[in-house]
Amino acid sequence: MQVSIACTEQNLRSRSSEDRLCGPRPGPGGGNGGPVGGGHGNPPGGGPKSRAALVPRPPAPAGALRESTGRSTGMKYRNLGKSGLRVSCLGLGTWVTFGSQISDETAEDVLTVAYEHGVNLFDTAEVYATGKAERTLGNILKSKGWRRSSYVITTKIFWGGQAETERGLSRKHIIEGLQGSLDRLQLEYVDIVFANRSDPNSPMEEIVRAMTYVINQGLALYWGTSRWSAAEIMEAYSMARQFNLIPPVCEQAENHFFQREKVEMQLPELYHKIGVGSVTWSPLACGLITSKYDGRVQDTCKATVKGYQWLKEKVQSEDGKKQQARVMDLLPIAHQLDCTVAQLAIAWCLRSEGVSSVLLGVSSAEQLLEHLGSLEVLSQLTPQTVMEIDALLGNKSHSKK
Repeated sequence: MQVSIACTEQNLRSRSSEDRLCGPRPGPGGGNGGPVGGGHGNPPGGGPKSRAALVPRPPAPAGALRESTGRSTGMKYRNLGKSGLRVSCLGLGTWVTFGSQISDETAEDVLTVAYEHGVNLFDTAEVYATGKAERTLGNILKSKGWRRSSYVITTKIFWGGQAETERGLSRKHIIEGLQGSLDRLQLEYVDIVFANRSDPNSPMEEIVRAMTYVINQGLALYWGTSRWSAAEIMEAYSMARQFNLIPPVCEQAENHFFQREKVEMQLPELYHKIGVGSVTWSPLACGLITSKYDGRVQDTCKATVKGYQWLKEKVQSEDGKKQQARVMDLLPIAHQLDCTVAQLAIAWCLRSEGVSSVLLGVSSAEQLLEHLGSLEVLSQLTPQTVMEIDALLGNKSHSKK
């Protein structure tokens, strides 16, 4: 692994951020850095199909996520890690909501509003509502008839059923589990398939080979990890490089005001070294950061959904009450920025280095519209404001070096 990391660092130092994302820049003659007029043996001035000289763009700052903004929607788009896939910086998740907490009609309203406002990343998993979330999402996509090339679908594989062979990251379950997801989604492929946790019972080489296989078979375009440690992600990357396989492009990680060390301290290093980006989830800590609970659990929150007793207990614990107090301390900053605490929290997650997209979980179109307003707050998050937030939270991650 040390050799792999060293080679990677040397390779990244030798190529600019522009090169890693877009390939070698053309030289003065329009080729891949060759002499003037020397590309493919064409004389200066070229033949009838000669092209105008290309002016190389200035390199992007090292490690920068190049961001663009949709003209009609105002949505911002970033590269998924250092891959070429462009995803909206706000994505829509289906955990708890689709096929469970909300009706199919509400789910369609939410998905439609998201798509019309520039969201192109929709995330689900085989385990969500025991497959109902994927079915609901697939039915909506089929009824809408949107161009398949205009959106990104991600699903996660690990918990697929009750049988021993229907869970985990064996080659058998990765292939069969993904095929089951595609059947429920009514799609020929997903854009990204995630390993929904690490699996100590499956060799890393088997996992990486299986992910490479489903990509080569056209069942997925990329693969990523979810809730993996930095060491496990690096092991998968090194395994891919050793055997000429396909490495993961991103990690899904929980990130919010009270869960920040991994996204702030561990994943940025992986982003710079091997190009793995971050897609984060639960920016509102399942609703805690909105002050929704206030010491009691309302009927409409995730903590009341069957199977989520652990969330109710977490909210009502001593730590949960302390976190609610911290949220109340943030209200003056939110008022100063003319936003809600929820919008402030989502914008705060977006400012982290290497984060490609933040997944939103909403139960109504109105709630989604409020959360999309966090894009306007992001531009107001000055270093001074971030320092004020850190001071109130009192849990800023610090390097151990």
